[in-house]
Amino acid sequence: MNQYIHNQEGVKMKIYRLFTIIMLAILSGNGLYSASPTGYQRFMQGPMVGFVTSDEITIWGRLSGAHTGEIEYAVSRDFTQSSTLALSAKKEDDYVLKWTLKGLQPDTRYYYRFKVEGKVPRYQRDLPPFHTKTAPAEGENGRFSVAFGSCPRYQLDRKQEIWSTILQSQPDLFFWLGDNIYGDTLDPEILAEEWRRQRDVASLQPVLHSIPQLAVWDDHDFGLNDYDRRHPRKAEALAVFRRYSANPAYGLPETPGVFFQYRYGGVDFFFIDCRYHRDPNKEPDHPEKTLLGKGQRAWLEQSLKDSDAPFKVIISGSGWSKGKGPGADSWASYLQERDSLFDFIRDNNVSGVILLSGDTHKGELNAIPWSQKGGYDFYDLVSSPLGQTPLEVNPKRKPEVRIRKVFTREENFGFLEFDMTGDPVLRFTLIGKSGREAWDPFVIRADELVNGVVSWKGK
Repeated sequence: MNQYIHNQEGVKMKIYRLFTIIMLAILSGNGLYSASPTGYQRFMQGPMVGFVTSDEITIWGRLSGAHTGEIEYAVSRDFTQSSTLALSAKKEDDYVLKWTLKGLQPDTRYYYRFKVEGKVPRYQRDLPPFHTKTAPAEGENGRFSVAFGSCPRYQLDRKQEIWSTILQSQPDLFFWLGDNIYGDTLDPEILAEEWRRQRDVASLQPVLHSIPQLAVWDDHDFGLNDYDRRHPRKAEALAVFRRYSANPAYGLPETPGVFFQYRYGGVDFFFIDCRYHRDPNKEPDHPEKTLLGKGQRAWLEQSLKDSDAPFKVIISGSGWSKGKGPGADSWASYLQERDSLFDFIRDNNVSGVILLSGDTHKGELNAIPWSQKGGYDFYDLVSSPLGQTPLEVNPKRKPEVRIRKVFTREENFGFLEFDMTGDPVLRFTLIGKSGREAWDPFVIRADELVNGVVSWKGK
């Protein structure tokens, strides 16, 4: 009897093993099972297009493990005459990869798709190929557009419907002006997790897939609210930012940070780091008080001086106007350094400077009339927030000159249109989540941004 029972159990085990083998084969054939010890191989986040040049495209993605990730790309949608670039993901990099596709043609649409270990991931098989464009050739004078914004708070707005409106506007570039996540932590692991959550927003995906993204940070993606150079783990925070963005550079070898210069369509963009070297906001203002730090300040001044671009756009996470007042989290607490920078621009005949900023949770257009001091008028173009309720206007906070009424009706993004075909012209408007423009467009010619010209009174 015992022998019979033993034989029966043996038969059952054989049947179970055979059933398991058959099911695994079926699941494997359906793409639901992977023999990899780390599980089903896939892209966790991405793809995201980073910076582009006239002959390069950078693409960011994050894999599910230590796999080989491939980008196949071609000019044709059917991938005839395609090329492939493969990279290996590593745990120490959080399995993040950045592919740089080289040897491309200027101002050309490229189609691309990704593979893991040589196979298109199951959930991407039925999707159309992704696509993006290279930058125009250097010296080519054309038209292009930039969308920009700040402050998408995932905790308060997980849908972030504004990305659909941004996609409809079809910008050539998108700039993140800080508070790109609300990490509010000293822990780099939490910062990374908030980056992953923001990167997963459904409405954001088509924007990431097709529009080149460049970014700086502000306090909430750097550390805690209003944080500055005293951040005890700022080097780790910088490492997280570098991992989850795809900029062309990050500071200088001797001066860490997220600042860099980028040229597109004949315009120079200067992205500055307003956190890593920043003195405390509430420290009394004095000639040595700094938001930029000596190294970044010297880099910015020399880069501006060397630029031959008709427009030179300085991109800051902190607002440029004095409206918030002393001790606040803006350039208003660093007026001596700000004004010294503006004097440098005047004294060195650096023409064409335009200012961008975010942070304020409202849309603004302000002027700083340096024409009164022998220079020309600076304009601060402000967009915030991308994904949370705007703040009401504080009547006590007054900038130097308000050019347009403050916009608080809904979430918004800034939209810049550069026309470089003749005399260079910039058109700026603020667009709400609904798609409506906030005010009449602001138009400025490059020849109005030269010493001795008063322009703000007619705007």
